[in-house]
Amino acid sequence: MGTTEIDTPHGPARVHLHRAPGPARAALLLGHGAGGGVGAVDLAAATSAALAAGLHVALVEQPYRVAGRRAPAPARQLDAAWLDVVAALAAGEFRDLPLIFGGRSSGARVACRTAAAGGAAAVLCLAFPVHPPGKPEKHRRAELDGVTVPVLIVQGERDAFGRPDEAPGRELVLLAGDHALKADPAGAGRAVGDWLDRLLSAPGSAPPTG
Repeated sequence: MGTTEIDTPHGPARVHLHRAPGPARAALLLGHGAGGGVGAVDLAAATSAALAAGLHVALVEQPYRVAGRRAPAPARQLDAAWLDVVAALAAGEFRDLPLIFGGRSSGARVACRTAAAGGAAAVLCLAFPVHPPGKPEKHRRAELDGVTVPVLIVQGERDAFGRPDEAPGRELVLLAGDHALKADPAGAGRAVGDWLDRLLSAPGSAPPTG
């Protein structure tokens, strides 16, 4: 594993790079939740599954977290910083690899909002926050509905932030537990690994590269 910082207009982002043991099939970029970090249980499970499936993985710490703040930056700043990280990795470590965007909670929202602009081949959502707890009228379904590439959502059955709907090109896997997705990390890893393998084995998927 290697760690590097990438400059953005909103301060440096920190990237934790995990390299697949052999030729990489693709690269997975994962963002963290609003008040959490890249060490979350579900992010660790997704990272292990992706490495086993032959993907490089980048865990991305947003500039506000690198600066030691817990309160998240506005969405436009999160998105801009993420896209700067994507551009830097696409020109360097992940050159010529298909890029899969992902993250947990707030990080999943960023991945959805930036998928088109960043050229994502697919999107992985861990604990997507459909709405604030107890406020279903303040939903964020448009962020999911705006994604035109394949999507996997891994969600806790008792998530107070709601349950996304399945749709064409969008899979939903429900696991025991709540928004933290700590109850069944092995299940989360299996869901992610299976989806990645099917995604990258589909006709027309990019061939492995170094």
